[in-house]
Amino acid sequence: MSQNSPRLNLPFLQPSQAQKHVTHNEALRRLDLVVQLNLVATDVATPPAAPAQGEIHAIGQSPTGDWSGQAGKLAAWLDNTWHFLAPDLGWRAWDQATERLKVWDGTTWIDPPVSTQNLPGVGIATGYDSTNRLSVRSPATLLSHDGGGHQLKINKADAGDTASLLFQSNWTGHAEMGLSGTTGFSIKVSPDGNNWSDALSLDPATGIASGSAVQNNANDTTAGRLMRADYGYGPGNLVGTVAQSGGNPTGAVIERGSTSDGEFVRFADGTQICTATPDPTDCTNAEGAMFASAPEVWTFPAAFAAGTTPALSGSGGAASRYVGFDTPSETQVAFKVLSSTSDPATFSPTCIAIGRWF
Repeated sequence: MSQNSPRLNLPFLQPSQAQKHVTHNEALRRLDLVVQLNLVATDVATPPAAPAQGEIHAIGQSPTGDWSGQAGKLAAWLDNTWHFLAPDLGWRAWDQATERLKVWDGTTWIDPPVSTQNLPGVGIATGYDSTNRLSVRSPATLLSHDGGGHQLKINKADAGDTASLLFQSNWTGHAEMGLSGTTGFSIKVSPDGNNWSDALSLDPATGIASGSAVQNNANDTTAGRLMRADYGYGPGNLVGTVAQSGGNPTGAVIERGSTSDGEFVRFADGTQICTATPDPTDCTNAEGAMFASAPEVWTFPAAFAAGTTPALSGSGGAASRYVGFDTPSETQVAFKVLSSTSDPATFSPTCIAIGRWF
């Protein structure tokens, strides 16, 4: 029969043994050291100068002084001398220096392995609950890459559920963004946590924006709203084909064009200006006290609105000449160039018609 226990190497009392109390006390001393093992520190190399009775140190791999040759052992100060004890695999001890539980792995003292799978919850500097199973109380939270990019995923079960980020002040929600009851991204805001406005919503199929922060139609001029490209004007659609529906512009702001009969400019408000420079002409045909050119017909490069007549003006091409217009139609006007004297010189007149295209 062995004289010591197999696990803690405690001495057994033997039959007919003298001074059994010595053996018994030695076993108690060992138990006092290792039961509820409490270490002043781990991985220590140098013995303390004034150790207290009963304090225990976990010696490191390069001990000095009284601990030389005792690497990896426990050093206990008892009765003014060091007692050494080799820990066994799996021994647990409280490290006073780090205020952490340690485990002997056969070589060194390590932190106990912790299972991180299927935990009921984690609270960092605060508590978690059944809804907020991960709770963090901190000035900031860092999520960084592992050598490349980094992606944060928020997944929901069904399209009608919510996957969002909620921003609160004193536990009252004031802004939320994400997928709220749909698969379209939205940003909502609230003054009190109860009444919410969809400030911005993006259609997942088209990407078109809507919401209280965006123009909702071409006539919407609400202050502070963002202009939609199809409701407003910019370099891409300022000049183009003008159009209207019910008096409201549906095309560009300015349209410019030309034909063999001249040039025209149309504006989104309905204004149209036509100009032309007809062929040069003389003024030699007597007409009362005046002299005139041969009669001409100017076909407008763009027709004016039905039932309207444009205002006409022009220049005869010289200081002594002027243009006389007949009553115009929506598409053309007859005119002559008049002069106070018979003038065989040929000059090009200019003609201007201003009216409406709708």
